[in-house]
Amino acid sequence: MTDLQLPTCDLILFAGQSNMAGRGITDARWPQPAPALLPGAGYEYRAISDPGTLHALSEPFGAAENNPDGICEPGMKTGSLVTAFVNAWYQNTGVPVVGISASKGGSEIALWQGDSDYLSDALARFAAAEDFLRQAHIPVRHRLLVWCQGETDGDKETPPEIYQARFHTLWSRCRRSGLETCFLIAIGQYNGIKGYDYTAIHAAQLELPRKEPGVVLVSDGFYGMRTRGLMKDSYHYYQQAYNEVGTEAGTAASCWLQQH
Repeated sequence: MTDLQLPTCDLILFAGQSNMAGRGITDARWPQPAPALLPGAGYEYRAISDPGTLHALSEPFGAAENNPDGICEPGMKTGSLVTAFVNAWYQNTGVPVVGISASKGGSEIALWQGDSDYLSDALARFAAAEDFLRQAHIPVRHRLLVWCQGETDGDKETPPEIYQARFHTLWSRCRRSGLETCFLIAIGQYNGIKGYDYTAIHAAQLELPRKEPGVVLVSDGFYGMRTRGLMKDSYHYYQQAYNEVGTEAGTAASCWLQQH
């Protein structure tokens, strides 16, 4: 797709842990698959596996993007919220998305601080995408982060104030790298037998938009999925849940951006 010409695009870094990476599946009760991409709505920049071109965005998003020295989870991604997010974004804005996959299952926020860690890899992918688009003469309208992470910090009982301080470090480094706005998707609830409680981390996340300039909550939809029976295991969701949250988040994020 090296000859693709776009009048403009929005460059979005999709980062976090497994529920951003995508673990969606279907079954008889929840048969809804990931949505088809609207024509022209979005593209994936594969900084690791194929950095010289753009690919039409598809699920499982980011499945090929495994860096042995950074974000690497081969075979784990099965279906994410990204296509639903991008479809909603495009329907509201008419501007295509160039998306970058940068999510690692089971990663606590301490591993996203920009010290030769997952954030370092994510920002390197973002910089590579910017360079590619510049060389391809594709203008970038907005540079954005969509963030969903925190279950592992719930497991580890990270104190809320420590979680918020580490998020501040993460977001500060993202802003210095040119990211304008963080669209936050809050985590859901634990659904296993070990008794983990995500209440404190979830509450800490809901406070972030008040404390951090440029952070906008765009979905708290995962929190109600356990009650609805849409969790497939202790941590993850059926594809329908990812579709619903992606649509909600993409709609809210694009509407917010058009108003600011």
